Amino acid sequence: MTDLPRYAYLGPAGTFTELALRRIVGDLEVEDVPCVDVLTALGSVRDGTADFAVVAIENTVEGGVTATLDTLAVGSPLVILGELVLPIEFELVARRGTQMGDIERISCHSHGWAQCRRWAHRELPEVTFVPASSNAAAPTRLADESLSLAEVGFEAALAPPGTGARFGLDVVANGVADNPNAATRFVRVGRPAALPAPTGADKTTLVVHLPTDRSGALLEMLEQFAARGVNLSRIESRPIGERPGEYSFSMDALGHIADERMSEVLIGLKRTCPRVVFLGSYPTANASITQVAPGTSNTDFESARAWVQGLREAE
Repeated sequence: MTDLPRYAYLGPAGTFTELALRRIVGDLEVEDVPCVDVLTALGSVRDGTADFAVVAIENTVEGGVTATLDTLAVGSPLVILGELVLPIEFELVARRGTQMGDIERISCHSHGWAQCRRWAHRELPEVTFVPASSNAAAPTRLADESLSLAEVGFEAALAPPGTGARFGLDVVANGVADNPNAATRFVRVGRPAALPAPTGADKTTLVVHLPTDRSGALLEMLEQFAARGVNLSRIESRPIGERPGEYSFSMDALGHIADERMSEVLIGLKRTCPRVVFLGSYPTANASITQVAPGTSNTDFESARAWVQGLREAE
């Protein structure tokens, strides 16, 4: 047994998620819990196998990572405790002596392929994509010289920078990416406990189900935010999974539950929506201070509440 905090992540070692984990924990010594997928990583926090998980939640190419969004939305409660945005680019690695012209099949994680497929089809028009469980799984398989290339099933892999040196593979191409500014947002997830204190540069993540028995329900939900001056930095629909055509909304709102305006939003959502899942309030990665609209500061809400209380006491 170890007393070190246990961190689950999409493994094996060498993935972008492991790099995000290292940057999140810094010099803190932790016990790694590599997992085969996001569901297992988050499930390990729920069942106590791990204390925390680091998972990708959003990228600049495909938006929200659906496996993360859907797994957070159901099951025993989990909360996001912090986030990190990591620039993403790849290197194309292969066995020693492999040339571009030798490559017919490339393997990587599906999200990695989404960020490099235009490059691949431009440089290797006939190439075939072979899905891998992670961006480290494919180079790990390539590096296993007990396997022939026929057994491996591909000639090259897209992987995080430094993978070639780590596994003794040739780097056939560097800086592989469709978008040179591509980035992925990772979050640190744990079981509900004391929330990070408000910093003025915070984000609150929610999942909200809309009522299905009336028109204008989406507008009514959005007005809970607009009326209190709370900006949404992300909103996307996800199927609930019970009946076709029914959706929930996953969203990030700029503010902390300790802010009066945000707590008022949550009260409004709870009154009008059948299900509201609170997934945490935590500091934003860019530390950009949220601008507070006139009339929506904590002082404004407290003053208005005191005024109403004074009216009631005067009756």
